[in-house]
Amino acid sequence: VQLQASGGGLVRAGDSLRLSCAASGPTFSTYSIGWFRQAPVKEREFVAAISESGSLTKYAGSTQDRFTIDRDNAKNTVYLQMNSLKPVDTAVYYCAANRNWRTVSLRTQYSFWGQGTLVTVSS
Repeated sequence: VQLQASGGGLVRAGDSLRLSCAASGPTFSTYSIGWFRQAPVKEREFVAAISESGSLTKYAGSTQDRFTIDRDNAKNTVYLQMNSLKPVDTAVYYCAANRNWRTVSLRTQYSFWGQGTLVTVSS
């Protein structure tokens, strides 16, 4: 499966953004999809994940109350709605595919990655 993230941009603190992760290939619905982010000089960290059918979601503690992940398998797309953005949310956001829901928070367990989209939040 090939993934392409989009929707990033420059926003102010408190604004919202919706990221999209578009996938190609017939097997999209067999993968859990995760969002990760990487800020300058920091390691890539888990943000959120959604199971193959969309029935399960998981969030990092820092984003749980502000971000929402969902998916539309008919459109081969996963979304990340980000509300109440803060400057600390500034990072390149990546989507990735994983077939094992039990490991969705582990960066090393993902087989396929998109190219990333930059989110910059000004104060």
